[in-house]
Amino acid sequence: MALAQAAAEEARAAGEVPVGAVLVRGDEVIAKGFNHPIGAHDPSAHAEMIALRAAAQAVENYRLPGCELYVTLEPCLMCAGAIMHARIARVVFGARDPKTGACGSVVDAFANPQLNHHTTVTGGVLETECGAALKSFFAERRRASREARAAARGEAHAVASGEAHPGAHVEVRTETHTTARSEAHAEVHLGAGIEAHAEARNEPGPAEPL
Repeated sequence: MALAQAAAEEARAAGEVPVGAVLVRGDEVIAKGFNHPIGAHDPSAHAEMIALRAAAQAVENYRLPGCELYVTLEPCLMCAGAIMHARIARVVFGARDPKTGACGSVVDAFANPQLNHHTTVTGGVLETECGAALKSFFAERRRASREARAAARGEAHAVASGEAHPGAHVEVRTETHTTARSEAHAEVHLGAGIEAHAEARNEPGPAEPL
């Protein structure tokens, strides 16, 4: 899970919701991935999907039996489906996602007895730490958003003042602030207490998934 957390920090550095995944077989790390749907212009670019694709390429097989997937956030339905198709033996996740989690938080895709493959799921591993990473990301984003709004109000006031006093010279400087992740995946997670993962992965949903 520590390796998945490190991958999540790569997502943060890229301005994406910090979710990371690592796929292992025994003691061998086959692949890793981090959440980056915005940068990749790809709604499916969740950490789990990236790790699964890389692993399949590495072993030259779309089936990955005997492999385990470690991910810092509970997988969504999309990722759960890919995990089952790849025949992953076990999933271990950190923070729970009360908005889009498909391992029991919203639905339990892996508990359906009608499916032809059954993946073992272990949740809540390093949940506090994984949840804290997501919470800090969204807290920083809210802070930046407040500062941007305050700056915009100040600039609007300066412009208004200049129009009211034509003789006065007012210099206005604007800054463009880009949102780091699409806000579709809410700031989720977590039974650990994250606020809404609606902004999370696909901006992949603890709550403040992809």
